[in-house]
Amino acid sequence: MPDAGPTAVLPLRPLTIGELIDSAVLLLRDHARVLVPVALLLTVLEQLLLYPPRLAAGVEPPGYLPDINGLTPYWFLLAVGAATETVIIALLGNLSARAAGTVLLEPAGPVRPMRLLHPKGARFAVTALVALLAGGIMFVAALAMPAWLIGFALLGAVVPAITLDRVGPFRALVRSGALALRSVGRAGGVRLLGYLVWWIVRVGLAVGIVSGLGSVGLLDPDWKVPASLAVWAAVNSVAYPAIACLDAVIYLETRIRTEGLDIVITRARQSGRPLISPMAGHR
Repeated sequence: MPDAGPTAVLPLRPLTIGELIDSAVLLLRDHARVLVPVALLLTVLEQLLLYPPRLAAGVEPPGYLPDINGLTPYWFLLAVGAATETVIIALLGNLSARAAGTVLLEPAGPVRPMRLLHPKGARFAVTALVALLAGGIMFVAALAMPAWLIGFALLGAVVPAITLDRVGPFRALVRSGALALRSVGRAGGVRLLGYLVWWIVRVGLAVGIVSGLGSVGLLDPDWKVPASLAVWAAVNSVAYPAIACLDAVIYLETRIRTEGLDIVITRARQSGRPLISPMAGHR
């Protein structure tokens, strides 16, 4: 991939918000054959986990809108959903961050997405630990709804910091919050914007597909629940890795914008010395 121009995955320069989203989509496109299947497995598990609290909240698929008389269990459902999607995005963030790090060092190298699954140097165990920690934070934050916005905005760089900067979980939490607040909260705001965009896409597709099939008689009412589970899992299997790719792109672009990472990378390329590890996705 070239460093400049509309087809660059990660140009070595500060990006506009539109370019950040475009870069995330390009990164997902190049590594979809790994990211999407892994995400699909995780989203199927998520839908199964959410089934009992949905029953308790008395919500109906595919929109799962709240019942005015059952707001307490619905609030709990929202908190569980916030925690599960946070965990999944964090787990996928390990793969997307290593892919993005490799693109920066070898923009013209051949893409080998399957290398992302290699455990050497991947820090999968640390990623799982911090994913659970982030999920717990988001569960508590979602119980106080306005705090969800703050928590989601601040947690985007946790896994990229662990994967690319090789820091520990608690230091990664601090670094993530610091990066999110730089430039008047630009990184955190872009992450929230990306989530909103994909939330609209997810709801539109899931509700539209299931309701559309039902309206033309192609979906038996008895199959509405499993069909909704399947459609939501399929839609999220693309949306979650897209958000994870956006997190990786935002993380690196923020470092380029505020820490001069582009200069360090240029020097590393010229000298041939390693900079970001583990090197996954190429060769």
